[in-house]
Amino acid sequence: MHRRPPSRPARVLVSALAVGTLLTCAACSGESRSEGGGGRGDSAADVAASPLAAESPLASPRGGRSASPRAEKSAGVLTPAGAKAALITEADIEDNWTQVKDAASWGDTLLIGKVDVAALLTAKTNAADCQKLLDALYDDTLLGKPSGASALTGFEQSESRLLYQVAAYDRAGLGASLNWLKTLPVKCDQFTATDSKGGHRTVQVIEDPVPSVGDARQGLQVTVTGTSGTQPVTLTLQLAVVRVGTDAITVTSGGLGGTETDTTKAAVQQGTANLKDVLAGRTPAAQPGHLD
Repeated sequence: MHRRPPSRPARVLVSALAVGTLLTCAACSGESRSEGGGGRGDSAADVAASPLAAESPLASPRGGRSASPRAEKSAGVLTPAGAKAALITEADIEDNWTQVKDAASWGDTLLIGKVDVAALLTAKTNAADCQKLLDALYDDTLLGKPSGASALTGFEQSESRLLYQVAAYDRAGLGASLNWLKTLPVKCDQFTATDSKGGHRTVQVIEDPVPSVGDARQGLQVTVTGTSGTQPVTLTLQLAVVRVGTDAITVTSGGLGGTETDTTKAAVQQGTANLKDVLAGRTPAAQPGHLD
């Protein structure tokens, strides 16, 4: 059994195959993120967009910003209650997704590996960025460590899983992280990672479209091809990041059966709307639930 270093959190992203156990799971450190639970209306009252919005437990006035006076009125600091309220629910993504309670402990051993610098197709200096990508996918730290409130939830359907995070970040750091993500389809278009036993995995990174929401956004698709026992397996992940002010949502979805593009799109659109509502001092509207 392979265990990750104790200094890094763990999570399991895909289910075990019938051919053998693929994943290992370890306890996750919750120092930099908190897992969201039930419906979004449990943590705050419905507050209208008005001067009283700043008194909402969901958001408080944000200082030190260079936005327009009108934007300053509606923008707020993300609080722990607000981050939880901004999470999506099963009703937001429909289909047969089921919300889970252990999303903070998910982890995928296919993402554990050391980049083979010699086999890198692009410039050898890009190896550090490719390694950072693998580590960030495994640790759920694509945007770095949040500087403020954060919340996380997860959903599963068959062999696919979806992880959803919302968090506050340092403005400069958030911008740098988004710019870094934009470079990866070129820097890390294809590379090889080696596991602790010397096994090789092929990793491919391409740009993936994200709905035109929020202030800035970036999407990637990452494919990792390796083996489980003697059987070939392929893990495909869709990554979508949307910035709203100095806060952001991150969606990571997929699994051994491929990706669910419509689900990822729905999570991005509804999640961005939820975050905007929270920052304006409103409680996100509940969705009607699954449709027949």
